Formats: sequence, C-alpha cells, structure tokens
Amino acid sequence: MFRMIPMAKCALTLLLCCATSSWLQAQEVPFRLTLDEAIRIARLQNPGFQSVRNDSRVADWSVRSAYGDLLPFANLSSSLSWQGRGEQQFGSLTTSQLGFGDEPSYYFSSYNAGLSYSIGAESLFRPGRAKAARNATVALIDQAEANLVRDVTIIYLDVLRQQEGYLLAQQELERARFNLRLAEGQLEVGTATPRDVRQAEVSVGRAEVTLLQAEFAVSNARIALLVVLGAEVPQEFTVVSAFEVREPVWSEAELVAMALEGNPGLIAERANEAVAASDVKMARSSYYPSLSLSAGLSGFTREASSVESMISQSRARVSGQQEQCRVLNQLYGLVGNPRTEDCDSIVFTPDQEEAIIAQNSAFPFDFTRQPPRASLTVSVPVFQGFSRQLQVENARAAREDARHRLRGAELDLRAQIASSLAAVRTAYETELIEQRNQAVAAEQLRLATEQYRVGSASFLDLVEAETVMAQADRERVASIYSYHDLLANLEALVGARLRP
Repeated sequence: MFRMIPMAKCALTLLLCCATSSWLQAQEVPFRLTLDEAIRIARLQNPGFQSVRNDSRVADWSVRSAYGDLLPFANLSSSLSWQGRGEQQFGSLTTSQLGFGDEPSYYFSSYNAGLSYSIGAESLFRPGRAKAARNATVALIDQAEANLVRDVTIIYLDVLRQQEGYLLAQQELERARFNLRLAEGQLEVGTATPRDVRQAEVSVGRAEVTLLQAEFAVSNARIALLVVLGAEVPQEFTVVSAFEVREPVWSEAELVAMALEGNPGLIAERANEAVAASDVKMARSSYYPSLSLSAGLSGFTREASSVESMISQSRARVSGQQEQCRVLNQLYGLVGNPRTEDCDSIVFTPDQEEAIIAQNSAFPFDFTRQPPRASLTVSVPVFQGFSRQLQVENARAAREDARHRLRGAELDLRAQIASSLAAVRTAYETELIEQRNQAVAAEQLRLATEQYRVGSASFLDLVEAETVMAQADRERVASIYSYHDLLANLEALVGARLRP
C-alpha cells in the first residue's frame, strides 16, 4: 500500500498535465477577440510555431550533454548464462580424451564495474559550441515567433478590411434601394421614365451580389485567422481592436538602430556566425593531445548442475595419487633406499566431498573476484594525412560564409527599412488624399440626389455619382489597411511594435 501512494500521485499528476495540455490545444477563441489575445492564442496553439519551439528542449539537452562529456563515465553490467551437458572441445582435444568424461550442465554469472575518463581539446570546446548552437536555435524560434506575430496581425487586419467591405456593400445596397424608391416616386409624378426605374432595379441587383461576395470574403478571412491561431473551425467571434492611421514620425536612422538590435533574422545570422566560429575551434582540436583513464572490477561464478562428475574426478585423482605413492615405494625399495610413505592414508574423505559441494554452490551471487585493472593512455596525434587540415579549412570557409551572410543581411535590412518606411509614408499621404476624395464624392452624391429629386439632373447622373461614391469608399478603406499592412511589415523588420 505504501508503494501505491507515490504511483497514484504520479498518475494523477500525469492526468492533470494531459488535461492541461488538451485544454491549451482545444481552448476556444473568445467572442470579442483583440489583436493581443489573437497573438497570445497563436503562440500557444499554432502547430508550425510549436514544432519550431520544441527544438529549444533539444538544444538545452545538447548543452547538458556537452558538459556531461567532461565527467567520468561509469558502467556496471552483469550477465547470466547456461551451458548444457555434453562433451566439450578444448582446441584439438575433447573432454573425454582429457579423461573428464561427459561434462554436466553449468550455470554462469558475472559482473563488471568500470570507470573511464577521457579529456581532450574537443571535449573542452564542445560546451561552448553547444551554447552557441542553442543561441542559434533560440534566435530561430524568436524569428518564427516574429513571423507568426506579423502573419496574425496581417490576417487580423484582413478580417477588419473585409468587415469594412461588408459594411460598404450594405451601404451601397441601401443607397441602391433608396434610388429605386426615388425613381419610382419620380415616375409617378412624371419626372422619370420606366428606363430609370429598370436601371435602379439593376443597380439593386448588383448591390445584392456585391453584398453576397463581401459576406463570403468575411467568412474566408475569419477562417484564415482561425487557422493561423491553431483553433478549431468554425467558431463565432468578432475582432474588436481599433487601428488608427498616424503620421510616421520615425527617422530612418532610428529604425535602423532598432533593427540592428532587435531584428530576429539578423540575430539568427549572428548566432550562426558564432556557431561557425566554434566549429573552427572544434576542427583545430584534432591537433591537440588527449588523455584517457580507465579502471574496473569484475567477478564471476560457475556452478555445475550436478557434482557427481566432480566428486568422481576427485576420487579418481586421489586414487591416482595413492597408486603413484605405492609405485614410488616399490622403486625406492629396489634401489636400496626403502621409502616408508603411508599410501593408505591418501584417501578421499567426506570432508573433501562436502568441500566440493560447498564450492559448487556459488551461482548467482557468490562471485570470485578478479584482480582490479587500471590504465592510463596519452594520445598525441602526429600525422593523419591532410584530413585534419581539410576539416579546419572547411570550418574556416563556413565561418567566412557566415560573416558574409551577416553583412549581406545587415545591408539588406537597411535597404528594406528605407523602402518600407517610404512605403508607410506614401500610404499615409495616400490615405489623407483618399479621405478628401471621399468627402468630395459624398458631397457630389448629395448634390446629384437633390438635383435628380427636383428634376434638374438625369438618373444617369445620379448613378454616376453613386459609382464615384462607392469607389471613393473602397479606395479609402484600401488606403487605410494598406497603411496598416505596410506598418506591420515595418514592425517585423524593426523587431518591435511601432503602433501604440
């Protein structure tokens, strides 16, 4: 019972961990979804990002393993074996030829305990290389996270864009229906023609089709956002974060300084350069000597399944000694030097039989300890062809390539920031112009409506003003979200959020 309690606790802990993991994977998207909440959910659930983030555990254990190579290695082994009865062969002779007859079956057991330690320049440099590789892995994870934040932001903005398009489509449908009612009223008083009414009906039909397409676009954008969040589809939610168009007041030098410190891709290139520099040290370590120490203990047991053959062999051996004693006594007597050895005292006693039985009872833990062993080896590489220098040159070339990639990444980043900042400024100016265009188009539509109502303008003039207004609305929405998309890309380059 006392052993079951810790096992039950472990099982309960494992169950809670699994339940927590399942909750993280299956949590629902809140109905009022902000951008920050969307980014948080994506960090927890996006499958692509999770697969990249899992590499951090491997990198951590690589560092631990590198430090573990600086510690002694201990080994403890044990074995059990069995050998059946029968005639065995020793070289060119068999046990029967040696006078042992048919051997019984045997049980064997052994143990071996060893301690070894090896140290070299490569082992000393490996922890530094593992740390550099871990930093590179962390940088790649940060880069993947920055890309995820950018993707979530852009798709979140697309949902807002499509929702704005849906609202515009609703407004266009309402205006088209208003124009239809206006044309029908004008037809009744005789200031409009049936053609004007038919044209208004066509405009209503087109507006209804536009509304259906806008609704479909909103649905697709929502699905895309759920996919990047790693959430189940479908779910009902609404995006609530507001985005303002602000004048870009940052200078190019300011953004470049921020990017050189915070751009995830640039940080990853720096980490790769550090890894390449560590690889050069690792390659050079093949020229340095190494030291190896080892020590160990071992033992064995051997037990026969039956001691009858061993007892028989001992009796035969004693009988042979007795017979040899008698022969020697006779020989000594023949040469005139009588020998008075008591050959009858050479007998196989019960004590000897019990000793044989006791010695045979060794399996499996009554080990016969073998002599301890220890060794010290110093290895000095003298000449191994040119393979070592080839490895060094390859490592140096890889390091230089990493440095060139880093410099290229810095130059490319500077150019991208200059281009992105100019694009954001252009988008801001474009939005201001589209804002004025929208106001002018709204005034033009109001005047056309009033003129048509009093009969001083044709229905075609009203339709043209309506078309200009719809285009101005859409261009205004496009300019707003183009600004925010470009700003999101600029934030990804800088590696920091620029909007409030």
